Amino acid sequence: MRPAGPTAERARQEIDYGRRGVAGYVFGALQPATGAAFTLTYERRTTVNWVDFLSAVEAWIDPAVGRVYAVVDNLNIHSAPDVLLFSLLHPRWEFVFQPKFAAYLNLIEPWWKVLRSLALKGRRFEGWAEIENAIACATAYWNDHRHPFIWGRRRRHRPSQRLGIAAVPNLTLI
Repeated sequence: MRPAGPTAERARQEIDYGRRGVAGYVFGALQPATGAAFTLTYERRTTVNWVDFLSAVEAWIDPAVGRVYAVVDNLNIHSAPDVLLFSLLHPRWEFVFQPKFAAYLNLIEPWWKVLRSLALKGRRFEGWAEIENAIACATAYWNDHRHPFIWGRRRRHRPSQRLGIAAVPNLTLI
């Protein structure tokens, strides 16, 4: 029988729910075929900022591209009248609205997870300017190391399956 050791207590830490006045939004675009990403930060999520972001994406995309498909969710600013006017002025754009509860259909959703891990994970920011800088640096890092973004589960290398003892060999019966 072992002697009783000192009683241990769990480590305790207060949960910090506050944003400390830091607020803002990141809009992003992704070209899955090349893996290129584009982000802009805004202090508010408004229709004006969304149309400004779409104009910046229009300038970012190669003019030789014939069709641009923007897969967006059902946020109210994505279907505002100003966005309709943008799509009329830019006929190569087509907006595809994903069904509710189907975020997995949008390829940028897993990329947001990558961006969060590159820019925000494990860091504490005291101001919006620090977050903007972190997002810009993470996006630049991603674009320097980009690769085609493929939808689906990550494929891991699997060893080739070899015939076991109980496997039937290829025989032709006459």
